[in-house]
Amino acid sequence: MPKKPKKQQQSGGGGTPATVALTTAGVDFTVHSYDHDPAHPSYGEEAAEAMGVSPDRVFKTLVADVDGALTVAVVPVAGSLDLKALATAVGGKRAAMADPALAERTTGYVRGGISPLGQRKRLPTVLDASASAHTTICVSAGRRGLEVELTPTALATLTNATLAPIGRA
Repeated sequence: MPKKPKKQQQSGGGGTPATVALTTAGVDFTVHSYDHDPAHPSYGEEAAEAMGVSPDRVFKTLVADVDGALTVAVVPVAGSLDLKALATAVGGKRAAMADPALAERTTGYVRGGISPLGQRKRLPTVLDASASAHTTICVSAGRRGLEVELTPTALATLTNATLAPIGRA
């Protein structure tokens, strides 16, 4: 049975820490929700399919360890993260994916629902440069089955992100 995406304009309080952060900042955004299938092999591809959005406009939030410091990477779900490029973007030498449990504890979100917004601890963030080619992009709103659509500029501003080519096709 196909998933039915539910689209709504966000207006006012409540929601996840990510949507609260967006509302507090006065940013225009749209919430997309869908029924998450735990058996789907990819959270990001599932979101793109459920919303009917091109996978190059849906971005996944990954947490990496760059020289001992946790760093957030936001890249299109259609590709993968170039760890060497991420390290370079933040002036580091080596990067590896962070331990999932540490990423969850630090951000306050569960894997597959980690948002670059409203994290428990603000981490350095790098947004893949391909985001700037789109009017809007979608990122996790803080739980599986919930995405927010906003401008790449708004996301970069709110997360104090560096824009760099960190994604691989």
